[in-house]
Amino acid sequence: MRTPKILAAVAVVAGLGIAEASASTGSVTVKSLDIARNDHRLYLTIDFDLSQLKLRSDEDITLTPVVMTPDSSESIVFESVVIAGRTARYRHERHNDLGGARLYEAGKLDNLRYTATGDDATWLDDAVVKVRQTEGCCLKIKDRIEEIARLKRPRYTPMYNYITPVGDSVKTRDLERRAYINFPVNRTEMYPEYMTNPQELSKIIHTIDSVRNDPDITITSIFIKGYASPEGPWNNNVRLARGRTATLKEYVETLYRFPHDFIKTSYEPEDWEGLRDYLEHSSLANRDALLAIVNSDLEPDAKDHKLRRDFPTDYKLILTTVYPWLRHSDYRIEYVIRSFTTLDEILHALRTAPQKLSLSEFYRAAQSMPVGSPEYNEVFEIAVRMYPDDVAANLNAANTAMRRGDYEAAAVYLDRCGDEPTAVYARGILAALQEKYEEAEEWFGRAARLKVADAPTALSQIKAIKEYNEQYIR
Repeated sequence: MRTPKILAAVAVVAGLGIAEASASTGSVTVKSLDIARNDHRLYLTIDFDLSQLKLRSDEDITLTPVVMTPDSSESIVFESVVIAGRTARYRHERHNDLGGARLYEAGKLDNLRYTATGDDATWLDDAVVKVRQTEGCCLKIKDRIEEIARLKRPRYTPMYNYITPVGDSVKTRDLERRAYINFPVNRTEMYPEYMTNPQELSKIIHTIDSVRNDPDITITSIFIKGYASPEGPWNNNVRLARGRTATLKEYVETLYRFPHDFIKTSYEPEDWEGLRDYLEHSSLANRDALLAIVNSDLEPDAKDHKLRRDFPTDYKLILTTVYPWLRHSDYRIEYVIRSFTTLDEILHALRTAPQKLSLSEFYRAAQSMPVGSPEYNEVFEIAVRMYPDDVAANLNAANTAMRRGDYEAAAVYLDRCGDEPTAVYARGILAALQEKYEEAEEWFGRAARLKVADAPTALSQIKAIKEYNEQYIR
């Protein structure tokens, strides 16, 4: 069996460390107390000072150590010791009435080292040690019990640091979409009823209207970029991409009274990037060879010619199934959202359109709720979904995740926070909550050097836990 480890340094008697204190049970003094835990057993050692104990020959005193929870709901009762005057000792020996208790004669020893074992229990990290004293003489019994120590295992208590986001002076947003407008072969004229154009044009109109008709939003610009496929001569594709983009712009301008030059345009004569993306994700047998041509330094027309010549079967497939999707128009609507000035407005937007809130508005909403409540946590969860790359949003979401015990989510959020000092400190919290105390100590040490206010206190907590574990935990 391994040597038991001592727990006594965390016990206190009258507010003092146990090694320095003594407690009196009548005329018996407890000079020291050691508690050890090993192999699911509890080991108790008490040094009783009997030098001041005065008993008549027919008197005795019984000492019974008890370890119990602070509310006395659970307990471990250890075997008793009886200290008896000469006559009382003879009486107990003659009647054999001690029930296994140890018997000592008063006056023959000044110090008694008591040792006993009992079953271990999880609640022993926070327990009370007491001694029950039973005095007997001439069939008169007097009982009393005195507390001699309290055991208190140090625990980590996190102090979460939430970041107050810097308010957005202007809440700028954009909405990006793609449309596939059909044009007659080699022409730039657009017919709204041609092929799938009614559906594609309707998508563009619906997207613009969804933003334009919102009273909280002001559109600041619209941008359209047209693309042609790599099929055919480069110069002709320049003409098609430029002309078709201009045609789409003119069509949109006829539907709205936007200021002059409100809609900006650009074009890409041949969407080689789109073709590259398709090939990289395809299962074509000649994929790597096709990609090598696409990624080469050849001129666009030479690339297209080489693809057609070297891989005619693959090229035919690409021509019919891929090139039509490379003729598209991408459009972006840029807009600003007004600021919400009252808490009622912010809370309404939180319920109905959280994408309209700035981070500072999310934070203001959270401040109106009880800290740590489900509603409070939800605000930060929504905020990080709206701002997935923002450090403040991720750090605050990490704190709420740790509060509810979701350490996996907290780690994901903290990975997005870089080396911001509060994030370094939060990584220490996460490690401490997972009982990774070496790692926590390192993070808190770094945070302390970065002047995070709560880091020194957290570091002290971790050091106390480590010292306790090194000395007292099996």
